[in-house]
Amino acid sequence: MKRRDFLQLSGLGIGAAMLPNIPVMGNNVSYEALLNGSMDVAVKKRLADAALNAAKSKGATYTDIRIGRYLNQFVVTREDKVQNIVNTESYGVGVRVIADGCWGFAAVVDAKSEADTARAAEEAVAIAKANAKLMKEPVSLAPQKGFGEVSWKTPIVKNAFEVPIQEKVDLLLGVNDAAIKNGANYVNSILFLVNEQKYFASSDGSYVDQDVHRTWPIFNVTCIDPKSGKFETRNALSAPMGMGYEYLQTNPKDKITGVTTRYNKGYDMLEDAIAAAQQAKAKLSAKSVEAGKYDLVLDPSHLWLTIHESVGHPLELDRVLGYEANFAGTSFATLDKWQSKNFNYGSKEVTLFADKTQVGSLGAVGWDDEGVKTKKWDLVKDGTLVNYQAIRDQAHIIGEKESHGCCYADSWSSVQFQRMANVSLAPGRTPLSVEEMIKDVKKGIYIIGDGSFSIDQQRYNFQFGGQLYYEIKDGKIGEMLKDVAYQSNTQEFWNSCSKICDDRDYRLGGSFFDGKGQPSQSSAVSHGSSTARFDGVNVINTGRKI
Repeated sequence: MKRRDFLQLSGLGIGAAMLPNIPVMGNNVSYEALLNGSMDVAVKKRLADAALNAAKSKGATYTDIRIGRYLNQFVVTREDKVQNIVNTESYGVGVRVIADGCWGFAAVVDAKSEADTARAAEEAVAIAKANAKLMKEPVSLAPQKGFGEVSWKTPIVKNAFEVPIQEKVDLLLGVNDAAIKNGANYVNSILFLVNEQKYFASSDGSYVDQDVHRTWPIFNVTCIDPKSGKFETRNALSAPMGMGYEYLQTNPKDKITGVTTRYNKGYDMLEDAIAAAQQAKAKLSAKSVEAGKYDLVLDPSHLWLTIHESVGHPLELDRVLGYEANFAGTSFATLDKWQSKNFNYGSKEVTLFADKTQVGSLGAVGWDDEGVKTKKWDLVKDGTLVNYQAIRDQAHIIGEKESHGCCYADSWSSVQFQRMANVSLAPGRTPLSVEEMIKDVKKGIYIIGDGSFSIDQQRYNFQFGGQLYYEIKDGKIGEMLKDVAYQSNTQEFWNSCSKICDDRDYRLGGSFFDGKGQPSQSSAVSHGSSTARFDGVNVINTGRKI
């Protein structure tokens, strides 16, 4: 889901979702306790056990239940005005079963009692048995041991939901004011906050309590040339992170070409807004790029999106198998390529891995929504395709004995399904700085920040733009460019990767609202890399003559 689409939807939900305060009666759950976030784990277990027992009594061979409380807050400003403050809260229960070899799912909003969760379980079993009449082959579920009662929490320092709204508004309006004072004609800024409180239980014997936090500060500045009427923009170089409000605290940063891009430990939104206004203004007089072949030096703030589209999505096993084709299609990386054991996805420099455990990443959790403990695994090793991303009912297709732990649902009311893990490019193995990488580039472009993109239905041919472009000539960074986009195909592009900076330069980027499926679900996923170089890539001029 794109940011503009999300804002259109979120604008419909002004204010907090208010639930009635129903007192505790018998086995009922207090709504006051839910709203205060103090629902006892023992109560969640009791509700879960009621569903597990009910499903088993109706003939389910497997059951899982997710009890979820989902909090969202969005603070939206433009110039000197607050445009919107949105608080949403959702609580409910989703039950998934296998009965007669087939999946069934049912959900209930505001579940108050064991009777509610049991009823949802019984309905899920009935749906599974009805679906089984049309089933071609039974579900084959990878075995999964039970973990007993366990918990996991995003290691935040400061809960963003506990920070007063006034403090957040003051931050954003201060950012806007700084941008205007530094030459911006228009600026909007937004703070997205998410807290998922999820309890999972399964007939495998797992009871998993998790508290997940995500934060994304973002802005867009626009500068207009009053004579020509032309305009240029620059978006924030922040990355959405699996962190608390501490992400918005300042910290020391490295700078290249006057652009601060190293924000994983902390993000100075004010400093970035000042730079953005100055750079958007400079883009008005920047030289338009000459089309041709260039060596590209890609900053992690840009490269994350190329990884997402050309590696993350095409190596989702459901796309590979043709089970999923929404949002730009299936995948060129078909099973026969993997089975050959020598499919050349990229150069020897390229190792791409999936990791649901990386601290600070958007996708970091202790267990996925199937109760599988998360882990790290290789997708492309030294340039060769070695694996995909698979969940419990897919693992047997690629000969895996267990799931990769990348199953997710965006709500208690949604069916969990295969989602992209944090997919990242491994840093270079030998010490290499950005400055050293650039030294032997004769004709190149340094690209910072993500921009527009296009990719085909097989996730193969693509085009990517960015936020900032600088000419590299004879080993030195030169003047600013504009109207830049590069074109390639996935295999050709990753095989052109000649150098990758070491882990000192490694940073995360990511997507806060990554859409998939039908009905569509949204998830958050990070992609890490160090600055990387790609040789001889085709660059086009995107400028339009008026």
